[in-house]
Amino acid sequence: MAGRKRKSPASGLNPTDLKVSPAKLNQQWDDPQSVETESSRHRLKRDFFTQPCISLAKALLGKELVRRCADGTELRGRVVETEAYLGAEDKASHSAGGKRTEGNAAMFMEPGTIYVYPVYGIYLCMNVSSEGEGAAVLLRSLEPLRGQPAMRELRAARRREGARQLKEKELCNGPSKLCQALNISRCFDRRDLASDPDVWLGGESNGAPPEPHDIVSAPRVGIESHGEWAKKPWRFYLRGHPCVSTVNKEAEGRSGNVIMSQVSQMCSRTCSRNIPLTTLPSVPSVDSKMKDKVVE
Repeated sequence: MAGRKRKSPASGLNPTDLKVSPAKLNQQWDDPQSVETESSRHRLKRDFFTQPCISLAKALLGKELVRRCADGTELRGRVVETEAYLGAEDKASHSAGGKRTEGNAAMFMEPGTIYVYPVYGIYLCMNVSSEGEGAAVLLRSLEPLRGQPAMRELRAARRREGARQLKEKELCNGPSKLCQALNISRCFDRRDLASDPDVWLGGESNGAPPEPHDIVSAPRVGIESHGEWAKKPWRFYLRGHPCVSTVNKEAEGRSGNVIMSQVSQMCSRTCSRNIPLTTLPSVPSVDSKMKDKVVE
């Protein structure tokens, strides 16, 4: 996975480091036995997480990650970028070769288990276990939806004094950034998204999942040392979204060409059968350069 685990452990955000009241931002995790809120009752259940890793990585796009604070406020973000790590077969995975350690135990637990690991001893990344031995999905980026002022303070607490104010799109546009913004600390490791009262995933905020043509498949980030496994197109993100951490124009071009090819085939079949073109599904707009490539 991006940023292999280092020797020194990372801790969660210390309440004394904050520039605002710890009571407001809930820097310590809540009692697991706390009462379930109305919002958390709409969480995604176990059956959603029980699917192959790549399928889950795509299915997570558009879903809402919710972090409930001690005072009842909620920090929410829409998942816009993920990466799939397939377990034993995947040389870039922490569980490559079936390796099990105290640190990566969550990857082998029930689908929907949170796996939090440190990077460089100071940053954290949040993953979700899937179907498959040792498989998990890295949450790479979120679109902030609710609680942006609190997210901004949480991010500022980990930045140098006098640093410029972050734009909203920069609050959660990276795996460690989203952990800071939602105060996901090491204590969330091995907790269950299907039942935990303080963190969960809900359905799409707009009520509809992304269309296939809205999803870009690209190589994963930060695993260049893993040779051919670094080239696997197992990073998925929403096309054109401003909160994506890293845009891959080449991958977007390839997926765009595939879409245009599919449309061309559909048009050919439609014309041969005299079916009205109005019955064809809508497709994303393609710029002039993309059109030229398709024509060629």
